[in-house]
Amino acid sequence: MLALYADPEAMRFIGGVELDATAVIGRWLERWKANGFGHFAVERRADGRLLGRTGIIAWDTRNWHIATISEAAGEFAQPELGWAFVREHWGNGYATEAASAVRTWARKERELGRLISLIHPDNTASQRVAKRLGAEPTETVTLGKDVACVVWVHPD
Repeated sequence: MLALYADPEAMRFIGGVELDATAVIGRWLERWKANGFGHFAVERRADGRLLGRTGIIAWDTRNWHIATISEAAGEFAQPELGWAFVREHWGNGYATEAASAVRTWARKERELGRLISLIHPDNTASQRVAKRLGAEPTETVTLGKDVACVVWVHPD
């Protein structure tokens, strides 16, 4: 996972470099415990190689900060489908395949309704993935660190 989180280009639009993989995995586990959903590691079937991650996190729409469902008082919680992959695996369709599987899981197993993806306006690769998933761009919001992102809404 460090190959992903330590790469400035891979992390350019999603929070920046994180060199403490233990802290990253700890946050994943906390979100799973709090929300019943979170990130999945994505491995290639053929050889078990780690390719990246995809999953669902919750945002509090009152201030657009990552939160738990309970912190966002339920009604302000917005689940987001996200993905990030090690750069050497970009362009192979892995993000679309993995995000599609997680979206199906989230709807069937967790009964999540509206799903969004927050994508930086300059992140054309993620915009292409969102389009392939059938998501549509809507409003632009400002995330907690004064970063503008477009809200892409996934079809039901």
